[in-house]
Amino acid sequence: MVVSIEELRMTAMNLRKEGLNSQQIADELSLSQDTISWLLAGSQGDDQPSDVRIGWRTIGVKPSRISAMGTIMADVADEELGFDNIDTVVGISINGISFAHEVARNLDCEFTVFRTTDSGDGSGSLSSKYGQVSGKKVVIIDDVLSTGKTVSKTISAIKEAGGDVGLVIVLVNKTMRNEIGDIPLRGVIRAVSV
Repeated sequence: MVVSIEELRMTAMNLRKEGLNSQQIADELSLSQDTISWLLAGSQGDDQPSDVRIGWRTIGVKPSRISAMGTIMADVADEELGFDNIDTVVGISINGISFAHEVARNLDCEFTVFRTTDSGDGSGSLSSKYGQVSGKKVVIIDDVLSTGKTVSKTISAIKEAGGDVGLVIVLVNKTMRNEIGDIPLRGVIRAVSV
C-alpha cells in the first residue's frame, strides 16, 4: 500500500509509463482524476486536491467477496426500485464490471458494460455485445465515486440509447452527494474528508 504523496506520484508516473491514461490510473489507484492530474503534473503545496484513497483489494482478490458485495448492492437496488422493476445492470469499466455482473446475477436481469475511452474525461460507450438498455429500467454500478464525471457520462449514454436510469450504486461514495443529476445515488460506504 502506497503511504506518501511521493510514493503515489511515483506509482502514478510508472502507470503512465506503462501506457495507462489518467482515467485508468485513477481507477487503479482509486483516486479522483483531478488528484491524478495533480500528481502527474508534479504539483506541490496548496493546490493539492482534497481526496480520499480507497483500497478495496481485500474484496477484489476473492470472487466470493465480490459476489458478497454484489449481493449487498442487489439488495440496495431491490430496496430502492423493486426487484421486478430492474431490467439491465450496467457496469462501468473496469472496476464496476465485476460488481455489476454479480448484481445482475442476483437480480436475474440483463448485464452490459460502459467502456471508458482513452480521453480520460469519463467519456465512453455502451457495449453492444451484452444486454441492451433501450426501453429498459437501468441500474448503474461502479466501485468508487469521486467527482461523478464518469457516472454522469454513463447516464448520458444510457439516456441517448433510450434507457431509463433508475439508480446508481457504488461501493464507496467519496462525496456528500445522494444524487447524480436527478438520479438517486447510493454508496455501500461513504468516505469523505472532514
